[in-house]
Amino acid sequence: MADKSVIQNIEVRVRRLIEEHRRLEGLCGELTAERDALRRENRALEERLRELDAEVARMQLTEGLAGESGNRDKARARVNRLMREVDKCIALLERPDADLPSERG
Repeated sequence: MADKSVIQNIEVRVRRLIEEHRRLEGLCGELTAERDALRRENRALEERLRELDAEVARMQLTEGLAGESGNRDKARARVNRLMREVDKCIALLERPDADLPSERG
């Protein structure tokens, strides 16, 4: 008789564990979907932030070049930096072909 109650007790516990497992699987699925949605939203917001930062930089450059604000020094520095970068590119283009890797393969 005692064996029967032990077996029934184990069965009850196993059923509870199975139910709890199913519940937790569902919760895990919901949380995974929520996490993925939040990651997508975060990526979209980060991209928007980059776009807005670039727009602010362009506006500051425009204002600086127009002489309408205190951004003139920043604008000049950026233009000078861009000009140096262009000069470097031109110098690389003017290099003789001898510096390029051989095409003999």
